[in-house]
Amino acid sequence: MDLSWLIYIIHRTNEEVADKIIGTPVKYEKILYRSKRSWMWNHFFLLEEYTGTDHQYVGKLHSDQDRGDGSVKYVLSGDGAGSLFLIDENSGDIHATKKLDREEKTFYTLRAQAVNKLTGKPVEPESEFIIKIHDINDNEPKFTKDTYVASVPEMSDVGTFVVQVTAKDADDATYGNSAKLVYSILQGQPYFSVEPETGIIRTALPNMNRENKEKYQVVIQAKDMAGQMGGLSGTTTVNITLTDVNDNPPRFPQSTYQLWTSESGETGSSIGRIKATDADLGENAEIQYNIIDGDGRDMFSIVTDKATQEGIVTLKKQLDFENKRIYTLKVEAANTRVDSRFLNFGPFKDTANVKITVQDVDEPPVFSRPSYVMDVHEDMNVGSIIGAVTAWDPDAANNQVRYSIDRHTDLDRNFNIDSGNGSISMLKSLDREASSWHNITVIATEINNPKQMSRVPVFIKVLDVNDNAPEFAMFYETFVCENVKAGQLIQTISAVDTDEPLIGHKFFFSLNSENPNFTISDNEDNTASILTRKSGFSRREMATYFLPVVISDSDYPIQSSTSTLTIQVCACDSRGNMQSCNVEALILPAGLSTGALIAILLCIIILLIIVVLFAALRKQKKKEPLIISKEDVRDNIVSYNDEGGGEEDTQAFDIGTLRNPEVMDTNKLRRDIIPEMLFPCRRASPIKNNADVRDFINHRLHENDNDPTAPPYDSLATYAYEGNGSIAESLSSLESAATDCDQDYDYLSNWGPQFKKLADMYIGKDTDKDS
Repeated sequence: MDLSWLIYIIHRTNEEVADKIIGTPVKYEKILYRSKRSWMWNHFFLLEEYTGTDHQYVGKLHSDQDRGDGSVKYVLSGDGAGSLFLIDENSGDIHATKKLDREEKTFYTLRAQAVNKLTGKPVEPESEFIIKIHDINDNEPKFTKDTYVASVPEMSDVGTFVVQVTAKDADDATYGNSAKLVYSILQGQPYFSVEPETGIIRTALPNMNRENKEKYQVVIQAKDMAGQMGGLSGTTTVNITLTDVNDNPPRFPQSTYQLWTSESGETGSSIGRIKATDADLGENAEIQYNIIDGDGRDMFSIVTDKATQEGIVTLKKQLDFENKRIYTLKVEAANTRVDSRFLNFGPFKDTANVKITVQDVDEPPVFSRPSYVMDVHEDMNVGSIIGAVTAWDPDAANNQVRYSIDRHTDLDRNFNIDSGNGSISMLKSLDREASSWHNITVIATEINNPKQMSRVPVFIKVLDVNDNAPEFAMFYETFVCENVKAGQLIQTISAVDTDEPLIGHKFFFSLNSENPNFTISDNEDNTASILTRKSGFSRREMATYFLPVVISDSDYPIQSSTSTLTIQVCACDSRGNMQSCNVEALILPAGLSTGALIAILLCIIILLIIVVLFAALRKQKKKEPLIISKEDVRDNIVSYNDEGGGEEDTQAFDIGTLRNPEVMDTNKLRRDIIPEMLFPCRRASPIKNNADVRDFINHRLHENDNDPTAPPYDSLATYAYEGNGSIAESLSSLESAATDCDQDYDYLSNWGPQFKKLADMYIGKDTDKDS
């Protein structure tokens, strides 16, 4: 352990200097002189990390005013005074009470003063001094990072810089070798090395290949005391990765590849994939594939899948198994980026052969043309052949083909096709004026496999034949003035023809006979002029003339028609402007205007209305009875054609009322509304002393006959009248409505076998109600 130094310097007026040395040789410093006091000091030195049991002695203060009689005391102030540093006020000895660490604080600044104990006044001016802590090697080096991550390109030259590591030592670098570090490599040789003074790591071996080993772990040590024995050390780990360079060419794992495809494959579809391997990574492993030779260069192409670096062989043109079944390609795989430093490793590309086999499929029939155009004259006879289509099976089997027409394209069934030879014929006559084109679809189907079919459009053009006569181009409203002169033009006519001759239309106009009133002049431009042959026309003699005009065309065969031109005779002014063409205007009196006629018509209508109102008022004043006598009842029979409800219809007529006239008025129901109780309870049995039914009916009939306001609503009803002497009385269900609501029919069983069926019906009905 190093010995501490203590120096105190006493300066007297006669410049006498005394040194007190403790321990090993003293280091003398330049002496400072002050004339205002008789003592001073400079520095005290204290060793850190003191391990003794007693307080560590720092030094001694002494003033020449202290004569040893105890009248002077020493006072200490400043950093750590009174706690960390203590002074003996009598002797001036300074001690450190604790172990000090230079790394926490390198020096302490204090102030000392000598004071008279009795007066408390200083005998010397206050003076400042420094206690400096001497360093010992008590801190090991520490790296700035626990783990370093670095990379270096593979195949780098020896001495290529990788990374620099740095360690720090907390000890005093200005005192001894406690903070002087030396770097060394503990793990990672012989691949890497480290510079002892700088900590720079460099490659130590040439041509390190990433494909052989990519990651390395290097351990670096930093040791203080210049690396000597007894120095402290620290370590760190450096993870080094070799980055990729393009030092490996692509290679096909096999020299020949076999692919298969169907002849029905679509253009642009993928046939298969091939792949060349490259040990590099990223852009250094990017490959471009090309077809450089082979008989299939025109039929196939190859592209690169950027994600997988595979070559995708695609179909360039449609294949045909019957024409060629096997194709051969020579494919090259080359790196897209080449590092010129490694060209000596060989060409960075490779080749392989690709053999493609075409597989046969059952193909649909093939037509000789993509579409057909046929011409037919509209006057061609039904059954005539228009043309033919041709299709065949392209497969090696060459199956027979059957033809048909898609009837969705020939809804009118104008055409037919021979299923064997494909000839198209007419089923109906055609009219070009109705439809000049017919577009149908022909289907060709393999006989052995009906699923294989093809379609082809057939366009049939109907050629024109001169089969339509020309006619007026429009309806003409022609008039001639009464005061017209001979040879005057009254109308120009033209014609139209639905036919379409090749050289265009040429029409001729004429009259079918000599006409004394009008003549026609052909203008030779498909128009004609109608002229008058005489002067003056009279509406009284003839108001309308009908002029037949013959129109013919110039095509073959010539077609002609006769159209009638209607000419009205009209009154015109002196300028020839039409005024009136109505014949009725001549019949009316000259002095009677249209307003007068309207006034007369209104007067007639008003008179008719007055007559009707008068008759209606007179009819309301007198109201005659609808029925005057009994004979009128027999003479006016009203039939309603209403079918009764049978025995169940108890609302139709109440015969019980007929047998009980006394209660008729009290139990009378309205016929025009629905009663609240459909089956009202009535008396149990009719009164035996009631008037006879016939007398009651006659009485009611007499009352209705004598009522002049009663409408003819009487109806005739026939009832089976048993008479007063019958034991069972009336058996009608209509009378049963007059009995109690809950009637007991057990008495029917006592009437004998004749009424057994009736008893079973009514007694059984009551049993169902009870259940």
